[in-house]
Amino acid sequence: MYMETFSTQKFVVNPGGKIDGTLRVPGDKSISHRAIMLSALAKGTTQINGFLEAEDTNATLEAFKEMGVSIQGPSNGQVTIHGVGLHGLQAPSIPLHFGNSGTAIRLLSGIMAGQTFSVEMGGDESLSYRPMRRITEPLNAMGAHVLASENDTPPLIIMDKQRLQGIDYVMPIASAQVKSCLLLAGLYANGTTCVAEPAPTRDHTERMLHGFGYPIKRDGRRVCLQGGGKLHAISIDVPADISSAAFFIVGAIIAKKSDLLLNHVGINPTRAGIINILRQMGANITLHNQRNIGGEPIADIRVRSSALHGIKIPKEQVPLAIDEFPILFIAAACAKGETVLSGAEELRLKESDRIQVMADGLQAIGINAQPTDDGMVIQGGKIRGGVVNSCGDHRIAMAFTIAALCAKNTITIEDCSNVATSFPSFVKLAQEIGIDIKLVNQL
Repeated sequence: MYMETFSTQKFVVNPGGKIDGTLRVPGDKSISHRAIMLSALAKGTTQINGFLEAEDTNATLEAFKEMGVSIQGPSNGQVTIHGVGLHGLQAPSIPLHFGNSGTAIRLLSGIMAGQTFSVEMGGDESLSYRPMRRITEPLNAMGAHVLASENDTPPLIIMDKQRLQGIDYVMPIASAQVKSCLLLAGLYANGTTCVAEPAPTRDHTERMLHGFGYPIKRDGRRVCLQGGGKLHAISIDVPADISSAAFFIVGAIIAKKSDLLLNHVGINPTRAGIINILRQMGANITLHNQRNIGGEPIADIRVRSSALHGIKIPKEQVPLAIDEFPILFIAAACAKGETVLSGAEELRLKESDRIQVMADGLQAIGINAQPTDDGMVIQGGKIRGGVVNSCGDHRIAMAFTIAALCAKNTITIEDCSNVATSFPSFVKLAQEIGIDIKLVNQL
C-alpha cells in the first residue's frame, strides 16, 4: 500500500481520460476510528476486517496501545484488539498525538474525560487550529476538567475525574463529532446522557454501540444512553468509505464514456448526501446488491457519464455531505448553470478553510467561484488547467486531481502530503482506473 510520506509532495495530472472498471476503495475512516475505540473499551477480543490503514486511524490505534491495550495489526485491513473494558485503560507515559485527525481528538476527549488519570492530547499544526470549545464546554458541564489553549484549540489537557454526571444537551450546530464525544463520555457518567441535534448527522457511534450490546435510545433527533453499562466484543466488517469513493463517483460522472462499479461501499443514510445531491444534479448513479452488514447498510455503486446541471443545494443535505463538498464543488464546476451552497459555515473549520481554498483553486483553473460566509456560488464552465495550492488539505488535493478529467491543460496540485491521512492508496487507484496522475516528491 502507498504509505510513504515526504516533506512536500505535489500531483501533476494531465487532462482528459475516462474512468472504467471495478474498484473497492479503502475502509471507512469514521467507522475505523470508532471500531478501535469501542473494541478497546469492550470486554473480550474483537476482530476488525476492512480497517483503513492511514495516518489518521493509525494515530488512534497507537493512542490505545500507549494506554495499555494489546493490538495486533493492522495487516491487510485486519486488526485484532484485546479489549480492557471501560475502566481498564492505563495512564499514557507521553502526550497522545493525533496528527491531522479532528475525529480522533474530539471523540477521545469524551473517553478521556471519564478516566481516573490525566492526559494531554495534541496533533500537527493544522489540528492546533481546530475549534474545541464545542466539546470542552459540554464536557466541563458534565463535571470534567478539560483545558485548551487561549483560543480554545489543541493541545487539550484532561484532568482525572472519578465520575461524570449525565447531561441533556442540545447541540447548537450539527456535529457527529460532538454528539459522539458526549455519548462516549456518557458511558462513564452517573445517570442518563442525552444529545439532541439540530439536523441529522452520521450515526456510526450509535449503530456501533448497539452492535457492542450497549443499550441506546433514539427519539427523533435525540439520542440517550445510561452510564455504567458494558461493551461486549464482536466482529466488525468495515465497509468501503463513501467519502473516498466520492472522488471516483464524480470522476466517472464528469469524464466522457465512463462506467465505474464501486464495490462494498457504506451507504449509511446519514452519509448519503453526496449521492442525493449528485442525483439532483442529473447524475446517473444506481445502487446494486444492497445489504446490511454489522448494522451498516452497504451497496455496490454503479456510476456512468452524465450531463450535470447546477442546483441550489438543499440545506437539509449539507450535514449529510459535509466532508464531500470539495469534490461536489468540482462537479458544480463541470455542470451547466449555477450551483449555490449555503448553510455550510462548518467548512471553514476543517483541515483548511475549505470554502476559501476551494474558491481560490477553482478560480486558478478558470472557474467563476464566489465564496460566501457559509458556502459558495459556482458558475459551471470550462476548466482550463493551472496550479492549485491544496493548503495541506487531503480532500482538496484529491478533488482537483479529479478536475483534470475535464480540463484543457495539466493541473498541478501543490502540498499533497496529507492525502496519506485518509487515502494513502489514492494515486495508485487513480492510475489503475484511467487517471493520468504523477506524484512528485520534493525533499
